[in-house]
Amino acid sequence: MNLPKLKRYQKKYDYSYSFGAYPTLDLLKYHPDSVLEVLIKKDSHNSDGVKDIINICKKRKVIIEENDKAIDRISFKENTYVVGIFRKYETKLQSGKNHIVLVNPSNLGNLGTIVRSMVGFNFNNLAIIGYGADIFDPTVVRSTMGGLFHINFCYFNNIEDYIKMFPKQNLYPFMLDGAEDIRKAKFVEPLSFIQGNEGSGLDSKYKNIGHSIFIPHSKNIDSLNLSVATSIGLWEFSRRKS
Repeated sequence: MNLPKLKRYQKKYDYSYSFGAYPTLDLLKYHPDSVLEVLIKKDSHNSDGVKDIINICKKRKVIIEENDKAIDRISFKENTYVVGIFRKYETKLQSGKNHIVLVNPSNLGNLGTIVRSMVGFNFNNLAIIGYGADIFDPTVVRSTMGGLFHINFCYFNNIEDYIKMFPKQNLYPFMLDGAEDIRKAKFVEPLSFIQGNEGSGLDSKYKNIGHSIFIPHSKNIDSLNLSVATSIGLWEFSRRKS
């Protein structure tokens, strides 16, 4: 693949960027075959992680280039001194493992935070239902702090397609009017925690899918933030396993 003149990311591109040293290190470690090139700034050689990046690039014969202008042109933060340019890739979800399922997630920051929490709690499989946020958007990549490169992810047109592919998953939709308090629910593995859109949550049909649960909170708020609710679910499951 010949790289065009680098521009700010757009979803239509078949490549994306990892901004920062440590996300780029994870990119090189977990998906080296997808790396097209690494850019560094001239005065960055003594910065944290850059020496490791240079050594890995030399070892794996990845092109590495000093190019301050290109970095400044495509980055959205002034302190960016490393950029990994990588080809978008596909992964497959693992059968028999625990999954996070997000239905139409729209906020890039939430998606990135959820991925980071997944890695923190050893969940390595993410299903995105419908027209969700672009997981390769650099905002997502950066907010995962490299966590994106640790997980498997896959998009599905609808929840029925997901269930058809993974019929043995025990499904736990998170709903404001769920059937059982998360603190009392019995989790049976392999499980799938299902979360809805930031604005509308899950529609009523999910009451008939699996075993719905809710996270109790005060009446001073309508609902919890999507990434917060997902992280609470991950923590509660992890707490019981420890």
